[in-house]
Amino acid sequence: MQQNVLSTSIEYLKGVGPARAELLQKELGISRFEDLLHLFPFRYVDRSRFYKLNEIRSAEAEVQIIGQITHLEEIKGKGRNKRLAARFEDSTGTVELVWFQGARWIKGSLKTGKDYVLYGKPNWYNGKYSFPHPELELLEDFKASPLQGLQPVYPSTEKLSGRGLNSRGIAKLTKTLLPQLKGKLNDYLPENIHSDWKLPALEASYLEVHFPKSLERLEKARYRLKFDEFLFLQLELIRQKNIHRHQFKGFAFEKIGDTFNRFYEEILPFELTGAQKRVLKEIRRDIMHGAHMNRLVQGDVGSGKTIVALMSMLMAIDNGFQACLMAPTEILATQHYNGILELTEKLPIEVALLTGSIKAAQRRLIHEKLEGGSLHILIGTHALIEEKVQYQNLGIAVVDEQHRFGVAQRAKLWKKNKLPPHILVMTATPIPRTLAMSLYGNLDISVIDELPPGRKPITTIHRFDTNRLQVFGFLKEEIAKGRQVYIVYPLIDESEALDYKDLMDGYESVVRAFPRPDYQVSIVHGKMKPEDKEFEMQRFVTGKTQIMVATTVIEVGVNVPNASVMVIESAERFGLSQLHQLRGRVGRGAEQSYCILLTGSKLSNDAKTRIKTMVKTNDGFEIAETDLKLRGPGDLMGTRQSGLFDLKIADIARDKSILQAARHAAIDLLESDPRLEKAEHQAIKNRFNQKTKGRIQWSRIS
Repeated sequence: MQQNVLSTSIEYLKGVGPARAELLQKELGISRFEDLLHLFPFRYVDRSRFYKLNEIRSAEAEVQIIGQITHLEEIKGKGRNKRLAARFEDSTGTVELVWFQGARWIKGSLKTGKDYVLYGKPNWYNGKYSFPHPELELLEDFKASPLQGLQPVYPSTEKLSGRGLNSRGIAKLTKTLLPQLKGKLNDYLPENIHSDWKLPALEASYLEVHFPKSLERLEKARYRLKFDEFLFLQLELIRQKNIHRHQFKGFAFEKIGDTFNRFYEEILPFELTGAQKRVLKEIRRDIMHGAHMNRLVQGDVGSGKTIVALMSMLMAIDNGFQACLMAPTEILATQHYNGILELTEKLPIEVALLTGSIKAAQRRLIHEKLEGGSLHILIGTHALIEEKVQYQNLGIAVVDEQHRFGVAQRAKLWKKNKLPPHILVMTATPIPRTLAMSLYGNLDISVIDELPPGRKPITTIHRFDTNRLQVFGFLKEEIAKGRQVYIVYPLIDESEALDYKDLMDGYESVVRAFPRPDYQVSIVHGKMKPEDKEFEMQRFVTGKTQIMVATTVIEVGVNVPNASVMVIESAERFGLSQLHQLRGRVGRGAEQSYCILLTGSKLSNDAKTRIKTMVKTNDGFEIAETDLKLRGPGDLMGTRQSGLFDLKIADIARDKSILQAARHAAIDLLESDPRLEKAEHQAIKNRFNQKTKGRIQWSRIS
C-alpha cells in the first residue's frame, strides 16, 4: 500500500471538511483515508426489492418504499429539544417519518413533492406504523448509484447520523474514496501465496467488500482481507517464536540429579498420571539443550500442575540454579509454600516465602540468602519482582494463574538475570489471550488432561434467587453428611448502583438460616487483616466451621477436600474464568461435589451463555473457547489481555479455518526466507514493518 495516499487526513476527502472530520475521529476513530478504507460493513442488505406502504406486515425487518414527502414540520419538545416529523405517501397510503436528532439539518436537505426511496425499520405504535430515523435518497440519485442489490451497512452513531453520516452517508464517503486509491493499493502478497491459496487481488477485494456485485464475489473478497490480517499476525508470532529459539538462549539443565531422583523415587506421595509424565518430558526436552523455554501448562484445578512445577524447579536446582514461583495472592502463595515445604522437608534445599506481609528483618534475611545462593526456591506474590529482590542465578520462573498478572509485571522477571530464566506458566483456565497465543502463536503448550484416580466430575446446577430456600435445604443435607460449603459473593459493601446481594447482607442471611450452635460460619474478604483472614481460613480448613462465606479471595488458594458444595451468588456478575476457578475449590475429595450458580431472573445473552457453558462442561479448554467468543483474544502483541485486538474484519473465534490457512502460509514463507530478504518478498516485508513499527515485543514474556 502506498502510505502517502492512505495517510491523507480524512478532512480532505470530498464531502468531509473540518467539522465532519473532527466528528468522525471522535465517534469512530477515523482520521486518515486508511481508517475509512478499513471501516468495513458489518452486514449487507438486499435493496433490490421495493414494498408498498400497505404491504408492511411487521416491525421486525427493514423495508424499501418509493414515495413522496408531502409535509415537513419541526415540533418542539422539552426544553430546547425539537423533533422533525414528515408525512410520506405512496399510491397505497401515508406514514409518518420522525427524526429526534439533527432536525434542522435534515429538514434543510429534504424537498416536498419529489420522489424518494425510503429505507428503514417500521415502528408499530398506537395502532399504526411510523419510521424513526429512516434513510432517504432521491429516486433519481438512487437509480444512478451503484448502491443497489447488496448494500453495505456501516457502523455509525446518533451524532454522526445527525450530520448526515449514517450508514448510507458513510457508504457515499467510501464510494468517493475508492476511485482515489485506484492503482495505489499495492498487492504485497507474493505470487506463490496468491496461487497456493487462490486469493483475489487486493484492490478488487476492497471494492467487493465495500460494494459487492454478488454474494460469491463478496465471500472471496472477505476471505482475502481476513487472510491478510491473520497472515501478518502469524508472521509476528512465528518470528517471535524463532527469536526465542535462536536468539534468546536459556540455561541448559543438562542432568537429572540426586535431588530430583530422590524426590521422585522416595518422597512423591502418589504415582504421577500419564499426563503429568508427558508434560515433564516436554519441559525436560525444552530445558536440556539451552533453548529458552516459554511454556504454558494447562490443567483443571486438582490435575497436579503444582507437582509438575516443583519437579521442574528441582531440575534447575540439580543443575546449580535457583527457582521462583509467583502467585497472584498471599493466600495462594502461602498455600504453595506450605505444600512445597512439606514435600521437600527431607531434601537438602531451602524454601522461603516472600509476600507483602513478611516482616522487614525476615525480608532482609531472605534477600541475603537469595543473593548468596543458599536459598533455592523463593515463593511469593508480585513482591518477587521488586527491584531489591536479586537472585544469584535464577534458572526457572513459574507463574501461577498468569491472567492475574499484567504482562509488564511478568516482564520484570526477565531482568533478574543476564540470560532470561525459563518461563513456566500454569493456569486452570486459559484466558483468551493465552489461548490464542498457545494455539496459534509463540507459546508452547502442555495439557494435563487427566485427573488423579478417584476424582468425580463436579455437578453444576443453575438456580434463580427464588429457589434460595431449596438451595439452603440442600446445603443442610450436605452438612448433615459431614461436608462443608462455600458461599461466594461478588461485593463487600452495598452498592447503590448494582442490585446484587452483597457480602455482609449475605453473611447475615446465612447466619439466620444456619443458626448457632448447630452451625458455625466463617467469613473472609479482601479488606480483612491478613491475620484475621488466616484465622477464619484455618477454622474452615480444620472443620470448626461448616460454611465459608467469602468474596473471590478464595478463587484460588484454598484446598479443603471435605468441602463438597460451592454456591456462587449473583453468578451472572462473574466471568467464565472466575466461575471455573471458583468451582475448582470443590471436587478435591472422593465424594460427589456440587457447584450451584445463583442468579437473578433477568440475564443478558452473554450471562445466559456463561451459565449454560458452566452447567454443560467441566473442560477448561471448552470454557476458554466460549470465553474467547464472548470477550475476544486481546492484543496478542500488546499488554491488553482481553477485548478485540487490531483485527478490522477477521474474527479469531469464528474464522479458525482462515487463521489456520494463514498460519501455514506464514510458516512456509519464513521457512523459505526467514528474514524476508528475497526480491519477491520486499513488498510484504515493507508492509509488515509498517504494521509492527515501534511495537514493544511484550509477547516474548509468555
